Amino acid sequence: MLPVEIAFPNVALIEQRIEAPRLDNVADAIRDEMARLAIARSVRPGMSVAITAGSRGIANISLILATIVTELKQLGANPFLVPSMGSHGGATAAGQIEVLHSLGITEETVGCPIRASMETVCIGATPEGIPVFQDRLAFTADGIVVVNRIKAHTDFTGPVESGLMKMLTIGLGKHQGALAAHRHAIRYTYRVVIAAMAREIIRRAPLLFGLGIVENARDETAIVRAIWPDDFEAAERQLLEQAKAMMARLPFAQLDALLVDRMGKEISGTGMDSNVLGRRIVFGEEEPAGPRITRIAVCDLTEASHGNAVGIGLADFTTQRLVDKIDRRQMYINGLTSGSPERARLPMIATNDREATEWTLLTCGAVNTQDARLVRIQDTLHLERFYASAALLPDIQANPRLRVIGEWAPLAFDAEGRLAPAFH
Repeated sequence: MLPVEIAFPNVALIEQRIEAPRLDNVADAIRDEMARLAIARSVRPGMSVAITAGSRGIANISLILATIVTELKQLGANPFLVPSMGSHGGATAAGQIEVLHSLGITEETVGCPIRASMETVCIGATPEGIPVFQDRLAFTADGIVVVNRIKAHTDFTGPVESGLMKMLTIGLGKHQGALAAHRHAIRYTYRVVIAAMAREIIRRAPLLFGLGIVENARDETAIVRAIWPDDFEAAERQLLEQAKAMMARLPFAQLDALLVDRMGKEISGTGMDSNVLGRRIVFGEEEPAGPRITRIAVCDLTEASHGNAVGIGLADFTTQRLVDKIDRRQMYINGLTSGSPERARLPMIATNDREATEWTLLTCGAVNTQDARLVRIQDTLHLERFYASAALLPDIQANPRLRVIGEWAPLAFDAEGRLAPAFH
């Protein structure tokens, strides 16, 4: 198909030193936080308490939820989990339970029932006229505990991004709430919509408390913070700054080519973190300041994605292997609900990784392909080890956090045309 033969650059395995503070005992930290807030004073025997359970791959999530459940039970409450993930799981109750099970969240692992329904109640509207929805099962409970990881959002930048406020609006809003938030964000922007809807929920819903989670660059639990509902916004602003400071990033400002071995919903809500790629593609939102990457190829989709490859539109090239794993209904529901159909567009489809890499190098600009500034990563979450081309050696040597730990050799593929070897 190509008019020229593509010469692959030499690459070597690189290690990036990342500061990664973490909690040694997550359960104890949660119990300490609940005690610090004196949650016991707000819990009465027999009260029903809904606990949010999202679709993201949060570290230690079963342990975190089980610890909250145990503490509430000891106070005499009757806790239960509600799937809180907008339209994920095909926007069905059964599909959302299946997503939780894939994350290790079951009635046995957390110690309480999981009650799933897509039924919502409209509890009011924001000053902008945006209707605000809540999961009916949660809203009719005596109390709600909001649990979520606080991190940089892949769609926008603001003082509050992905965390407790988003869980209130989109997670607990189910399909209707998520659709309302995303549709109005096209007019008002996400930073306005999520904050406005969350404030209305805080005023009207029977919220008990929230647990904000911050993870380090190794996907480990670094911080847990129990927060009163009235303090959600202020506390989340502070925790977001800490989360961003811990984020792993590509240590290069400019690349000709980026090869991503896999994308997945447990890796990022968009399959690949836009903050790592330097690409957002969200109507009305500014693109990230960097890095500047000319061409991106993604080769595979994780099983935990359940066929949802939304975010594939951030890449220029992909493989038939990935496309064969796509469940278009799952992906399209997510893409339509999020108001970002661009992210569900399929890039050019190569036969295998080798062909996708050839296309990537061919189209990355007027550069000798052997001299291309190329990086290969496992995914956008795991950036402690990656392959880099020889053209990046001056940047690597100038960065005290980077060191070469492998031998320089031509970019390699196995007999089936898959990238090789593995990251180890």
